[in-house]
Amino acid sequence: MASENATILKFGYPDTLIAEYPAWLVLLRPQQVTAGALVLAHRGDAAAFSELPAGSFSGLQQAIGDIERNLKTLVQYERINYLMLMMVDPHVHFHVLPRYSGSRSIGGLEVPDHGWPRTPDLTKFSQPAAADLAKAVRAVRAAWQRS
Repeated sequence: MASENATILKFGYPDTLIAEYPAWLVLLRPQQVTAGALVLAHRGDAAAFSELPAGSFSGLQQAIGDIERNLKTLVQYERINYLMLMMVDPHVHFHVLPRYSGSRSIGGLEVPDHGWPRTPDLTKFSQPAAADLAKAVRAVRAAWQRS
């Protein structure tokens, strides 16, 4: 089981858990800025990227590879953005935003990319009801299980 730091809990762990890696968790972001938006969160309490243990970086490659392959299949993104924004949530994590023109669907939830082709607009997002979020989590988990 993951270290339950405040950042992981804020993003809905364990309900939003998609995949686990030795040092990382992949969570579906409850606020869907784009369809399939994820949080790639470090399991520990590090509050700076430079504080991560060396072993965390080798595991990052596998997590990113799985993220990109599975999101490409799920939402056919055109670009992908990794944003490390630790102003509000202090523990090491990335917001992973698949980017595309128009809109995409994930688990029945239709989400436009309001910022395309510029910087993602984090002020505009879909906030699915709990049942719809759970449906989207199941859809994304299923992709990981098939890959």
